[in-house]
Amino acid sequence: MAYVIASACIDVKDGACRDVCPVECIYEGGRMLYIHPEECIDCGLCLSICPVDAIYAKDELPETERDFARVNAEFFGPTVTGWGAPGGADERHASQLDHPLVMERPNSTVTHGK
Repeated sequence: MAYVIASACIDVKDGACRDVCPVECIYEGGRMLYIHPEECIDCGLCLSICPVDAIYAKDELPETERDFARVNAEFFGPTVTGWGAPGGADERHASQLDHPLVMERPNSTVTHGK
């Protein structure tokens, strides 16, 4: 079971979760961060540090956030970044692209962190 970043991260991208991730499975999109479901080792460090409570265990996603399990996985597929399983977040694997569901959301004026 991987962790999932949900809608509270849109237009926030604090980055504290990326700083603590031991396997660097959290990648940057244009408006939010995404967890690669195959690279996540389920350690929970990201969950414990997220300042906006945007991270959930996949099986604990609230009903209103369930689409974000798919959003996180599809971000790495051919219709968004095409990265597949890059093997760890780095400068080459940061994008201004987002999943279509994220792009459809209205922009937030909230700013936090980085």
